[in-house]
Amino acid sequence: MNRRDWIGAVSAAMFAPPPSPASLETEIVRLKLRHTWTTVMSSSEFRDTLHVRLRRDGITGSGEGAPIVRYKESAASARAAVLSIKDYLEQSDPRAFRKILDEVFRRIPEEWAAKAALDIALMDWVSQKMGVPLYRYFGLDAKDAPLTTFSIGIDTPEITRQKVREAEAFPVLKIKVGLDTDEATLDAVRSVTRKPLRVDANEGWKSKEEAVRKIKGLEGMGVELIEQPLPASMLEEARWMRGKVNIPIFADEACLRAADVPKLAGAFDGINIKLDKCGGVMEAYKMIHTARSLGLKVMLGCMISSSVTITAAAHLSPLVDYADLDGNLLIANDPYRGVTVDKGKLILPQGNGLGLRKA
Repeated sequence: MNRRDWIGAVSAAMFAPPPSPASLETEIVRLKLRHTWTTVMSSSEFRDTLHVRLRRDGITGSGEGAPIVRYKESAASARAAVLSIKDYLEQSDPRAFRKILDEVFRRIPEEWAAKAALDIALMDWVSQKMGVPLYRYFGLDAKDAPLTTFSIGIDTPEITRQKVREAEAFPVLKIKVGLDTDEATLDAVRSVTRKPLRVDANEGWKSKEEAVRKIKGLEGMGVELIEQPLPASMLEEARWMRGKVNIPIFADEACLRAADVPKLAGAFDGINIKLDKCGGVMEAYKMIHTARSLGLKVMLGCMISSSVTITAAAHLSPLVDYADLDGNLLIANDPYRGVTVDKGKLILPQGNGLGLRKA
């Protein structure tokens, strides 16, 4: 570009008309599960998530947040939180997304799913505005995306075997445990497959002695790692337990946001990051690098969500060691298409932003 062209470009940018005002829409979407989904915490046939759409300059940024009952959130409370700052969001320039997100975190107490929905919508809008896929905004290579597990919720041995057979295309499975039926669940899985397993207890084992006994029983069964064996508050017990078992232990409910990560070093081998739990893509990015600085492994996990949240998380997945991004595969009425899976491998969409398409 010569000097004249450069001056013309700068002048055009300086005297360009102001951008059009933004509009923000919210919608509660009921996601219907393919199977009844049971964990230690709950059992359900559907999940309600909050969807937001941020429109400006002819671009629509889409976001989603899946409220977590454990933290006393609901789709309705998430929507109310977003609507409480709707005027501020519509008057703001989304290109200043860092400033906006700081203000969102300041104005909205708790309600992390609401924050995640807004963060995802902003990052989708911004990366579309820049004309790049979101993973390119972070300087990542889509080919580095890892395998994802497919999750098997707690069920009868017969249904568990059926679910495992349906997950034939996935080379690694994640098995939910944490109840008195753990042994029957694992026996049912192993009667069908010898694939590597990752086990998630969701705080279900209530004493350090029980956790050690359960984990010892899993050694030699092809279990790669175990998530959150003990309640999140039992950090010292987790540290004691960690020294007595040989399977890597990952924090989930004990690790909500970046500020939680340093205290987990020594008690856990890694952390599980979920956008709905931490408040979105930007906080997750911070958590990844905090964990790396402490020598911790990183997993990207998810709640039951549509392809909006799952795709947003997948754009960060080239940075992590493990992925459990299958929430969209557990539902029958996904309203979008985004990240896909080929024999367990996450395939990131190539379009700008999140790269979403309506189903």
